Amino acid sequence: MPSGPVHLTLLVGPAVPLPVPRFVLDALTGVTVHSTAEPGRQSAFELTFEVAKDSLLPTVFLLVGGGLPPVLRVVVAVTVGSLPEVLIDGVMTSTSLTPGTGGAPSVLTVHGMDLTALMEKIDGTGTPFPAMPVAARVLTVLAKYAVLGVVPAVVPALVADVPNPLERIPVQHGTDLAYLRRLAARSGYVFTHIPGPVPGASIAYWGPQAKLGLPQPALNVDMDVQTNVESIAFGFDAEAATQPVIFVQHPETKAVIPVPIPDVSPLNPPLGLLQPAPHRIRYIRETAKLGVAEAVLLGMAKASSAADVVKARGSLDVQRYGHVLRPRALVGVRGAGTAFDGLYFVQSVDHRLERGSFTQQFTLVRNGLISTLPVVPV
Repeated sequence: MPSGPVHLTLLVGPAVPLPVPRFVLDALTGVTVHSTAEPGRQSAFELTFEVAKDSLLPTVFLLVGGGLPPVLRVVVAVTVGSLPEVLIDGVMTSTSLTPGTGGAPSVLTVHGMDLTALMEKIDGTGTPFPAMPVAARVLTVLAKYAVLGVVPAVVPALVADVPNPLERIPVQHGTDLAYLRRLAARSGYVFTHIPGPVPGASIAYWGPQAKLGLPQPALNVDMDVQTNVESIAFGFDAEAATQPVIFVQHPETKAVIPVPIPDVSPLNPPLGLLQPAPHRIRYIRETAKLGVAEAVLLGMAKASSAADVVKARGSLDVQRYGHVLRPRALVGVRGAGTAFDGLYFVQSVDHRLERGSFTQQFTLVRNGLISTLPVVPV
């Protein structure tokens, strides 16, 4: 269903982002935002401006790129109809300028990452966390980013490991981002930055990669007037299916026992009815040093990431779709045929805005063929 006009909101500032002046918006010709839910990946953005030779805009951005001030925060939000959506809340990382020739304007390009880029700059090596479980350590690390409107959403690990300070004191190694990701991987979790729900606020999520929730409006393929995608292509890679095997050490005999882990958990329900048999075995030997529950959690996370044998890539026009397709959520696909219809997890979305145009390129994944639902939600 075609929606109303698309309104872009661009906020920029050293710490608190503010709406940019009109002349900045007039110079803006394109916005690209890459939003991803892939573990270990960061969302990014790119702003393109056309500027005259005597414009102050390149000087301002280039000075900031040189460290004055050290952090320039950028927030990109869009309103489709009456629903605002924050696409990214991040910081500028670099700039480039291509001078115009023959009277053509110069092209200024601003690159940036989400706020996790700041977490890469702060090295907390040596910070002690006495008698603190993993969730408390995560909250402590994230507390310093509250001034930027970052709200922590931390799901405690299922295994409460409270170290005895008389025996050992956990110590951080590396940057805040590397440490948070390392703790997440050991717990079978993910760490990601989610912009919004309003400009200037965001969520630092540390917890399981849950493929649950209400699905977004369906993507319709070859359904006459109901078609809302420009293109979509599906791939099925049965060879990608692997069987993770963890190793658990028996506390009394010290014997190491291999345990195969299924690719289905309460947080990762099957989205495909027909799942291929694993073609390879992946041994996760580091689990022998962990407790049984910790080893199982890590194995389940590895099994989930290796189970997505169906992948779809496509593009859509947001005004025709009527909504902004979001990553880290489910979406239905209709009209693609029995094998590929059903629910998918949105792994990544590339938002591309130009004057009069808002398109999205998306990647969807799931763990099998044929829908598990009799009817795909509209």
